[in-house]
Amino acid sequence: MKKSKTYPWIVVALLWFVALLNYMDRQMLATMRPSMQADIHELQSATNFGYLMGIFLWIYGLMSPVSGIAADKFNRKWLIVGSLAVWSGVTWMMGYADTFNQLYWLRAVMGVSEALYIPAGLSLIADYHTDKTRSLAVGIHMTGLYMGQALGGFGATLAARFSWHTAFHYFGLVGVAYAVVLLLFLREKKHPADTAATASLAGRSSLWKGLGILFTNLSFWVILFYFAIPSLPGWGVKNWLPTLFAQNLNIDMATAGPLSTITVAASSFLGVIFGGILSDRWVQKNIRGRIYTSAIGLGLTIPALLLIGFGHSLFNVIGAAFCFGFGYGMFDANNMPILCQIVSAKYRATAYGLMNMAGVFAGAFITDLLGKSTDAGSLGKSFAMLSVIVLLALLVQLYFLRPKANDFKDAVNGTTG
Repeated sequence: MKKSKTYPWIVVALLWFVALLNYMDRQMLATMRPSMQADIHELQSATNFGYLMGIFLWIYGLMSPVSGIAADKFNRKWLIVGSLAVWSGVTWMMGYADTFNQLYWLRAVMGVSEALYIPAGLSLIADYHTDKTRSLAVGIHMTGLYMGQALGGFGATLAARFSWHTAFHYFGLVGVAYAVVLLLFLREKKHPADTAATASLAGRSSLWKGLGILFTNLSFWVILFYFAIPSLPGWGVKNWLPTLFAQNLNIDMATAGPLSTITVAASSFLGVIFGGILSDRWVQKNIRGRIYTSAIGLGLTIPALLLIGFGHSLFNVIGAAFCFGFGYGMFDANNMPILCQIVSAKYRATAYGLMNMAGVFAGAFITDLLGKSTDAGSLGKSFAMLSVIVLLALLVQLYFLRPKANDFKDAVNGTTG
């Protein structure tokens, strides 16, 4: 089955559900705060809630380079299966937590386990797909993240109907069961540069050589910056948009949670599919096709952030969230494919792990900052100000990032032109 023409798409389908669970399990906490704060009084403070969301991101970020290196050196199937099983188990255990400290440390463990997935999953998809289908494959996979984000918004609804303990229990058990499915059907694919003689750990390039190649590649520094800056509004929307919806529209969180997450998730779903198809076609005619597609998407988020921050009518806020999600989806679908244009297959998971660290650290910073802004009553203004730094990232990307191949090989010079 691994050698069939359809198996690359089966891999995308299998990992789509992992991506869904990855974001659902982390996102549901953002919408269940009103239910949880009745039992855990520390969560009544938005600043404390920001700390709880932030610890996940800091740990996740610190582990991302480690997980990327591991994915380039070890069997990615086992990393993915193990990661899913652990974070699902942690989600189940959160249903038994009755103190803020217990939640805090469980979120930290979740950060470790969830970090192992994305570099391994995306590099596996990139290896199974050529430049003609790579953006679409990555984009379809990303829709799993958005669907998980949307379903996580129903955590508040489930918590209101039953209890927040029940929500954690059910979602955790689903993940553990799906880990068994992956164990049976997911298969590793060796990097194109690997041979039977070099497939073992001993045959892999050294850690320091890989990091040295990445850190001396100017294009990698550019994409690292370009990935990190949009992560500020990206994580801000994931963690604080339900709160902003509730405030600006004067609705309760049980309604604001699903409304905000579904709006962004649905538009992002459309954005990654459109951006994936457009990019795969454009890059066949212009080597910077993926760059331009990503830039168009990121450009859409700039006016969206302004409207998200200052809009108070249902039409304005929903429209802005839809525009943000569509643009961010186009951006998301092309990050790994652009990376494939500047980094060899042997180091892509390591590179994406470093990118993920930069993006998540930016997310941890903005999560804490927006928590303080919420307590100060200036959450909308803070969202609007993010549009300025996104514009800066867009200009840097367009000026500096100039790939020289659709699929980077070791013999190709990967520096910027």
